[in-house]
Amino acid sequence: MRYIEFGSNKTKVSEVVLGAMRIWDKTPLEVADLIECALDCGINAVDTAPIYGPSEGILGNAFAARPGLRDRVWLQTKLGIRKHPRLEANYFDFSYEHIIESVEASLTALHTDHIDSLLLHRPDALMEPTEIARAFDELHAAGKVIDFGVSNQNPAMMKRLARVMPFPLAANQVQISAAFTPMFDAFFNANMENDAAVMRDGGILEYCESHNMAIQAWSVLQHGYFGGVFLDDPNYEGLNDALARIAADHNTTKTAVAINWVLRYPAKMQALVGTTRPERIRESAAACDWHMSREEWYEVYLGAGHKLP
Repeated sequence: MRYIEFGSNKTKVSEVVLGAMRIWDKTPLEVADLIECALDCGINAVDTAPIYGPSEGILGNAFAARPGLRDRVWLQTKLGIRKHPRLEANYFDFSYEHIIESVEASLTALHTDHIDSLLLHRPDALMEPTEIARAFDELHAAGKVIDFGVSNQNPAMMKRLARVMPFPLAANQVQISAAFTPMFDAFFNANMENDAAVMRDGGILEYCESHNMAIQAWSVLQHGYFGGVFLDDPNYEGLNDALARIAADHNTTKTAVAINWVLRYPAKMQALVGTTRPERIRESAAACDWHMSREEWYEVYLGAGHKLP
């Protein structure tokens, strides 16, 4: 396993992060065993969020059922996505009151006295940076949250927050996979007139790298917006051929190659893997066992059907 230095304390956190979004049908002991499997592979990081249904509670019960387990993992949760009381939809809330209430609820659900990393889950158009800064400052001073970050935010949004934050943002969680590459497409097609040249994110990768922020990739094995896993998908034959060829060269799996591809970007990268299968955890951890060459990285990118100018 490889590790990054995360946040103000430069905490040693694994590049592969165990996502707890899909643990709804698992018992606390089964989740504890899943975390133990991850730790055995060198994965010391777990990510969750209150919007993931009962996941925080199940994870907290796993910590309670296995004494000492919480102290062995770096724990990240998020806040800001709320169920609308009258509509069949979510909405976003980064108000001071909701930040404080959400963290207190997460601490209780997770059976812990602190959260290692707290992310604002998606952008809130009505956010007031000074309110967020006040909440973060209070939570940090009380020892309830160590580091703070965002998810799915562009540089303009992060700059708006950063100018009043009492400490630097530590991370941005964004969608990246070999089959979801708008950030790379715009990079390659700069100053061109084709559709790929449209920069939809304002340069997230470049901003995060230049500000020493971790880039946490989600849906690393998916195509589209929750479009499904591209592994063995006949619509992604070229991509799977590239993954299989490279996997054979390195005596590994297509899963490991696909995750390695995401981690290969030269920045502080992490990949979230939302699996509940021990064998998939081990395959994901193996992504850090070798270094992908430039030729292999571009083979995967082109195999996915992307074009270079």
